[in-house]
Amino acid sequence: MKDDFAFVDELVPGIRWDAKYATWDNFTGKPVDGYLANRIVGTKALCVALEQAGEKAASQGFGLLLWDGYRPQRAVEAFLRWSELPEDGLTKPRHYPNIDRAEMFEKGYVATRSGHSRGSTVDLTLYHLATGELASMGGGHDLMDPLSHHGAEGITQGEARNRRHLRSIMEACGFSSYECEWWHYTLEDEPYPADYFDFPIT
Repeated sequence: MKDDFAFVDELVPGIRWDAKYATWDNFTGKPVDGYLANRIVGTKALCVALEQAGEKAASQGFGLLLWDGYRPQRAVEAFLRWSELPEDGLTKPRHYPNIDRAEMFEKGYVATRSGHSRGSTVDLTLYHLATGELASMGGGHDLMDPLSHHGAEGITQGEARNRRHLRSIMEACGFSSYECEWWHYTLEDEPYPADYFDFPIT
């Protein structure tokens, strides 16, 4: 692993994770190139900010669960290759019900140069500390649809409130949100704003 990067769970007490792209549970339907272990990696600066976010979330009765952090560039390239394959319908109903694969890039849900590859962007959600259950957010990770946008119509008041909780926690701890994806946050003062790394997660 590159210097100044770490496994998030080793530096952030109490963090939970489910590295979706290391599993079969993602929009490609299989583990993605570069994700050889179900762990979340990020810059040490990211970890410091996530620890602060975790403490703030806990004060409101929530914990943080991470779905993705650092993303090798080879994974981004795998997404591009996948988008050019014939549609098989396996993951479309859950992840991109109203668009074609190629439109993921056009509509801003997947990037050819991802901030994740700089090491200070995370995909995450909240869970209830009392029960361990995920907070209802009105749509899951990588639902590529207007329903995933901040301020989306068509979700309940409780789901909208949970999204606002997550956003307020993350923004208070130095992260900026992404309007198309309620789960996506980037550290504003990221240490490698112009670098895209490609070391695998092992």
